[in-house]
Amino acid sequence: MGQSEKKAELTADISGHLPVENGSRKVYYEYYGDTSNGRETVCLMNGLAMDCRSWMQFLPQVYPEYNVLLYNYFGQGTDERESSCEDEPYYISSFASYLVQIMDHVGVDKIHTMGVSYGGFVSGEFARAFPDRVHTATVSGILLTREIGFQHYQDLSLHFYTSTDEVFATYTRYLYEKIFGDAFLSKIYGETMEKMRANFLSRYSDRKHCLIQLTKAQDPFFAAVDSTENYYGNMQVPLLIMAGGQDRAIPLWYQEKIHTMNPGSRYMVLPECGHLTYMERADLFWPNIREFWRTKDTNFTEATK
Repeated sequence: MGQSEKKAELTADISGHLPVENGSRKVYYEYYGDTSNGRETVCLMNGLAMDCRSWMQFLPQVYPEYNVLLYNYFGQGTDERESSCEDEPYYISSFASYLVQIMDHVGVDKIHTMGVSYGGFVSGEFARAFPDRVHTATVSGILLTREIGFQHYQDLSLHFYTSTDEVFATYTRYLYEKIFGDAFLSKIYGETMEKMRANFLSRYSDRKHCLIQLTKAQDPFFAAVDSTENYYGNMQVPLLIMAGGQDRAIPLWYQEKIHTMNPGSRYMVLPECGHLTYMERADLFWPNIREFWRTKDTNFTEATK
């Protein structure tokens, strides 16, 4: 049995669907660990096209040193792990508030949040809205300010999602080139990347409305940013921003603005790495974030390879 197969055997101690919105919708969650074991809890927050299963190969980086909470936003998950996926509006602020409900349900008072890509929106909103429930917050590959370049990227994505199946298939070929840095791309280019692309296409070919609604949820998110100056600034939690030095999806200057707005935060750039820092430079990402969690201090000693 291979190492990846062994990791796949790890099963949640608690899992299920939590009713939200007065029972009209449901959110799927998984909890690894025992809330009575005295260990702190980490919540790994999904990117746009991820679900709880996306974290399975990375759980050994965190568990059992920490308990782990995973959950799927609306439009994420399949089969028994599916959260509600109606073709109706989704809200990032609601995704953050559902996390509070899940925490209360399983009996967790405070967590470390780690949001990658789209999950950075949720991690940032959770830290802003519920600072008393946060040990630390980490964001990676995201922006928390209104930027015209990102608006163009969002509009282009929606164009692909709302177009014909043929156009959507073309989008899946463009997607991975933009996401990964050169070093990682050189390792997966060819058969491995084609499998990733085909899996993405298969998963969403009949569920494009999920991608559309998740993407449109960014509109009220940025409307809130527009409503109040420095909306995601001066957050009252230890905040770490980990950016990939070759991130072409969310440029470094967008990510550095989060640090500028939050003077007590820590801004780190992982070299030879694109958008998915936790995957492309696992050798740097996880040791550093574990040290951040351990100290709860942005002045932690940086781990190097």
